[in-house]
Amino acid sequence: MHKTLIALLLGLAAAAAAHAADAPTTVPDGEQDLAARTAAAIAREATLGNAAEVGCPLPLAGHWNTGQYSRAAGMDPDFQMTLIQGGHHLLPWFQLNAPWWDPMPERYYESAMKLAARLRLPLTFVGTQFEAGLTDEKKFFDLPPDANPNVVGPDGQVGRRVSPFGPVEPWRQVGREWTDRDLVRKLQQWYPNPPRVVFLSNNEHAKLTWKDAEQSKRYLDRFDQGRDDAFKRSAVADGWVERYHALQAGMRDGLTSPAWRKGATFVGYDAFGPAHLARWGGWAEYSLWKPGRIDPSPLIWDGGSPSYYVNNWSPVTDHTVWSPQVESMNWPFMLDQAFRLNPDFWWEISVWDGYEPTQKNDQRKFYADHGQTYGPPRYLGYVQFGMWLLRPRVVREFRGWTDRREDMLPYFTQILAAVDRVWDDATLTEFWRKGTLVPNRSAKHPYQDRLPEELKDVDRWFLLDTSLTPPRPWKLVTPIPVFAMALVLGEAPARRWLLYAHAPTGDREDARITLPGYGDLSADVPVAGTFLLVDEKAKSVRPLGRSGE
Repeated sequence: MHKTLIALLLGLAAAAAAHAADAPTTVPDGEQDLAARTAAAIAREATLGNAAEVGCPLPLAGHWNTGQYSRAAGMDPDFQMTLIQGGHHLLPWFQLNAPWWDPMPERYYESAMKLAARLRLPLTFVGTQFEAGLTDEKKFFDLPPDANPNVVGPDGQVGRRVSPFGPVEPWRQVGREWTDRDLVRKLQQWYPNPPRVVFLSNNEHAKLTWKDAEQSKRYLDRFDQGRDDAFKRSAVADGWVERYHALQAGMRDGLTSPAWRKGATFVGYDAFGPAHLARWGGWAEYSLWKPGRIDPSPLIWDGGSPSYYVNNWSPVTDHTVWSPQVESMNWPFMLDQAFRLNPDFWWEISVWDGYEPTQKNDQRKFYADHGQTYGPPRYLGYVQFGMWLLRPRVVREFRGWTDRREDMLPYFTQILAAVDRVWDDATLTEFWRKGTLVPNRSAKHPYQDRLPEELKDVDRWFLLDTSLTPPRPWKLVTPIPVFAMALVLGEAPARRWLLYAHAPTGDREDARITLPGYGDLSADVPVAGTFLLVDEKAKSVRPLGRSGE
């Protein structure tokens, strides 16, 4: 099925490239109803509140590749529109180059933007770091030290990192540069009333860390030397809140359309709490945790897109204790806190399998060197575990900006399938909306190093025990043959559970899984994952169909 879908999508891409300039706002008659229905559903979920009575917003697919390198070779906007016309649930994304770079040509936007306007679709603009101009543009970096937004050292020298203690006004100015320009005004003319406009920052610009606070003259001038770590984290976090708000206000002020201003949502990559919580003793050095607040991102940004990544530069894998599946079990309690700090916090995840074919440390090469097979089914199993554990609004795939569509599609189609499956199956829809994540309180999360006392009783472990679960104690490299988790609906004695399981390194037959509140059950667990519906009253276990079929 997936080979057929990939071939179909490649054909759609060719057709989009051939006809985009000729008919920028035309939807064929036979596709109008499907396109309109799909677009209306996308808009509804993209504007649904986190606490809506209907439950969690249904997921949408997204990407970091925007086709900016070559429209015919990447995930460009015209190709995205063909997917939406075909009934797939995407939140459309466009490249937005920094104002100090060469702008993208209007032809990159026009056909897709006008079609998005006809369909009333929400939009995403993928940018680099919004604040980078404070360092990269001479007019900001060459400002005198007392007016410079970058770090000023104790010796008075300006460094190439932005500071949480510098003047605020340059942040507002650089923000306005992003939107107060001819290209963005043209986009607003073509589409004046989108229901939501997400501005997505790569959020990786060099900035002063709390550990280096005393390398800042302004910090030393304002505070005493030798303050404790909690004070430094708090002072840095408070500084970022004020400055990023000014940046975002500048971006909003530069917009001419009231709908764009109202719908503007500023989202930062990795703007969320530390997945590495308690993995090793030095975890807190790489976080802004302080007692009572795990992370300030919900106060800094309108949303976050943290990385559910199998990085190729660290020992993390998709089948061991050091894995995104295990790390991200730290996030549910953080998400609850994020919604308390910011009830409208936009929650999505970015996913990656570590694929960099030109690099020696490419993750697929690593698996092959260890006698393992890696392909789209294994990727699907891994992605779906994160989806159902975390229930994000967008599942956003990362690939390199020069990666080609034919290489990306076999994997991106797995995300499309995983997202569309939630919409197409009424049982999955119900559990996504209203299900409660089932903790496994028979064991603790394996990351316990220097865990703050206030977090010791927080639910952080959701991996269900199986007959293949290795005996404890575990090391970070300990293999986990089957990853299983569950959501529950209803009350005893009439509960229903949705159980999801996948087996990264090979299909597992007749695995025994212990479901808290129910007991043991047996299941065949494929690489691509499986869903089981467990009914307490009927005493039944029913598969919902193998993933990938």
